[in-house]
Amino acid sequence: MKTKRNRKSYLPLMRELIVRDLKLKYRRSVLGYLWSLLNPLLMMIVLTNVFSYMFRVEVENFPLYLICGQTIFNFFSESTNMAMFSVIQNGGLIKKVYVPKEIFPISRILSSYITTLLSLLAIVIVMIFTHSAFRLTGLMFFIPFLLVLVFSCGVGLILSALAVQFRDVTHLYSVVTLAWMYLSAIFYPISAVPENMKNIILHNPLYVYISMFRSLLIDGVIPQTGTFIEGTAVAFGMFALGLLVFKKMEDRFILYI
Repeated sequence: MKTKRNRKSYLPLMRELIVRDLKLKYRRSVLGYLWSLLNPLLMMIVLTNVFSYMFRVEVENFPLYLICGQTIFNFFSESTNMAMFSVIQNGGLIKKVYVPKEIFPISRILSSYITTLLSLLAIVIVMIFTHSAFRLTGLMFFIPFLLVLVFSCGVGLILSALAVQFRDVTHLYSVVTLAWMYLSAIFYPISAVPENMKNIILHNPLYVYISMFRSLLIDGVIPQTGTFIEGTAVAFGMFALGLLVFKKMEDRFILYI
């Protein structure tokens, strides 16, 4: 018989799930967690060689510009992809005992968030090698990172719920993230975009978080209050929507797992 308990009593379970995900991510890897540092650096080097010649006039410090966008988008893409399969993969546990099912997608996103924070060292290394100034506003980097975390939790909750009932979502999402990446101005400056596309990109939540991060770290400029308000409203609005969708669908999970 399934019994319900206070949700706080499941925090140790969430912690164990996060630790498990962290251990599995680099299991049997010689370099282990060092890949959290090497992956963004290696990708930045490759992509810089490809794209820097196209935008060398518009973007002064292209390697730093690129890795800032990469770091936030890669976290979003990885964490939501992991969250999407979380309920399906834990179907055996869900069938046996009662647990708040939202624990599974959220724990996946938090484990990805921890490894992403480790990869911030890659940005510091790029700043050192490109002789970039360390600005005081950079200490506020955690604001866009927290907002993209909340936004990712909302998207992850929706994806994990839909994937249980509609497996096609797991295949379609890779196409969605590819399109989303190209609409986030990771490899190019917004000035290079045709006017009819600018409004779409400017209202892309991921572009908002990426531009906030770049403003704080590269330009030494605190984004306008309206940008913070928009980013916060979208992040918590998506989280609320994610919880609503997840709660409406979770009672049917047992039929499809």
